[in-house]
Amino acid sequence: MVEQKISLLLTEKFQEEPFKDCFLVEIKLHANNKLEVFIDCDSGLPLSMCQKISRFLEGHLDNEQWLGEKYIIEVSSPGISRPLSFYRQYKKNIGRKLVIKFIEEGKKKKEGILVDANENACFLEEKKTVKEGKKKKRTLEIVEIPYTTIKKAVIKPAFK
Repeated sequence: MVEQKISLLLTEKFQEEPFKDCFLVEIKLHANNKLEVFIDCDSGLPLSMCQKISRFLEGHLDNEQWLGEKYIIEVSSPGISRPLSFYRQYKKNIGRKLVIKFIEEGKKKKEGILVDANENACFLEEKKTVKEGKKKKRTLEIVEIPYTTIKKAVIKPAFK
């Protein structure tokens, strides 16, 4: 499969010094020979890095003819509209607003500021309203959310 070959190439490429903090998010091969490669880097993904990866992959695709002579390749970051898939993506987005939908049916989605992440869970700062007598008080609570319970986690853009 082309996707596996591309994945192996990128795993090898990401061992090189300028690419050490990069990682593969997803590869999609469409019926019309359009190859989409989504990568990310812990320190941010500049356009120049996407261009270098694209040229690297094009060289292999041209030499090996894995997709024939005519193909389209797009190398980009996943963007904020795509769900987070890896611990490294959570770590990178600390401080941003996150919306989480759960695997468990009927469980309410959570929304809050991503304050921390480790290899097993992410931690959201959630606004809670607590009733104290006749008054309502707003509090902040840190909630631990294991990745195994998450169906989809997406960054919610902040518009100022």
